Amino acid sequence: MVLCGVFDGHGPYGHKVARHVRDNLPTKLSKAIEQSKEMDEDLGLDSSIDSFCSGSTAVTVVKQGENLIIANLGDSRAILGTRGDKNQLIPVPLTVDLKPDIPSEAERIKNCRGRVFAADEEPDVCRIWMPEDDCPGLAMARAFGDFCLKDYGLISIPDVSYRRLTPNDQFVVLATDGIWDALSNNEVVKIVGSAKKRSAAAKMVVCRAVRSWRCKYPGSKVDDCAVVILFLNEQPSLLPSKSYSSSSTTSRHKGNRLSLSQSFKSFASCDAAPDKDNDCDPEDQDHRHDQVEFDHSSSIRISSPPSQDHNDNDNHNQEWVALDGVNRVNSIVRLPRFLSFGKYSTTTTDHNHRAVQSS
Repeated sequence: MVLCGVFDGHGPYGHKVARHVRDNLPTKLSKAIEQSKEMDEDLGLDSSIDSFCSGSTAVTVVKQGENLIIANLGDSRAILGTRGDKNQLIPVPLTVDLKPDIPSEAERIKNCRGRVFAADEEPDVCRIWMPEDDCPGLAMARAFGDFCLKDYGLISIPDVSYRRLTPNDQFVVLATDGIWDALSNNEVVKIVGSAKKRSAAAKMVVCRAVRSWRCKYPGSKVDDCAVVILFLNEQPSLLPSKSYSSSSTTSRHKGNRLSLSQSFKSFASCDAAPDKDNDCDPEDQDHRHDQVEFDHSSSIRISSPPSQDHNDNDNHNQEWVALDGVNRVNSIVRLPRFLSFGKYSTTTTDHNHRAVQSS
């Protein structure tokens, strides 16, 4: 059996929520998929995490033989790369982004007295708001944590689906919304299919997404990006070489190859040239202005050194304009909790974090 997943944290303690879910959900899933409620209850009882206004998405796949079970909670996404009649790679969506503007989700939220609307500054992004407060403005309809909204329509029950795999199916890509806001499904499968080494595929997707963010939204903050790729067919000639990251892992399962799980933190900087179509090989990049570090969550962190223009001691805590026309802020709550502000407030502190899981 193979279990893969990505968990997209949001809010001031989103990194802790995502990590908690990543570490504990596999055990719950091994019992039954319906145990997601128990996962949420455990999170609420963890005194070390303030998950009142912080939460996480979760998208996971369980592969057993030719059977694929997909569970989705929030706006992370899973797609399948399969071969068409002409041997071309075709993306097949495995999940639906569970946003508040989906009619069935909006109806449930409104029936629970929650409000769904988009602020004028961000007309394309519907959010969940409390009945009498213009907060927290959550951009997803389901999530672990975020207990401030659990009485108003936010649920932690995943959308579960099943697919029978065929010989044409090549790989599954799980990624946070930072990837999908920057790249289309078709672009992602083409990037993965073009990878010379399977171990480099996830890194290529992350780097390409970062470059796309900078081209589409110059000057804006890049959303967190995390990717897990499960290859369904063993190809010995493409087995990974030595890992690029000491904390990234590869795992072989019968007939499967799991690509390196890669993520890009929101406070990081990645200077891959937008006109270079490469796989973000560190030897091919100019790192005169960047420093590469590794953490314990199978991720790449590329951070710029402090500049003279601003204090870079703690990039986590920088305030920035949230509602600038870019679909990337999952929650616009401000601290202290429920500090009075109108629906058009534009300042927030972004602490979004991503976790990846493979077992």
